[in-house]
Amino acid sequence: MKDYAFEIEMKVRDYECDLQGVVNNSNYQHYMEHARHEFLETTGTSFSALHDQGIDVMVSRIDISYKHSLRGSDRFVVQVAYQREGIKLVFFEDIYKLPENILCAKGRIEAICLQNGKLTRGELFETIFINKVEKGQK
Repeated sequence: MKDYAFEIEMKVRDYECDLQGVVNNSNYQHYMEHARHEFLETTGTSFSALHDQGIDVMVSRIDISYKHSLRGSDRFVVQVAYQREGIKLVFFEDIYKLPENILCAKGRIEAICLQNGKLTRGELFETIFINKVEKGQK
């Protein structure tokens, strides 16, 4: 496994499953989004608080590879790593079924940052994520 900055354990809810009894593909994206939001809260802020300051972190691209299906009541963990790439902050999110640690999905999510409606060069990522997390301000 990667060197993850954050992880959150979750449980599949029955309504997230399709007729085959497995988690519908769209829900993996929801799991990853929830993990990113929870990760941001560990830095002492939230997406709504940033928005109130005129800062909007927005997904610009998502790529998810599905490896193994989760089923109703399965427990799993979403693990989050990230790195800065130019104006983007790229999140690498992996979902593992517990307790076996079976890789279920791998995601690469690219995010951009707008300040007062204008695209930034990404310098705000340093303030929002990187400096706070690396300095142990979780």
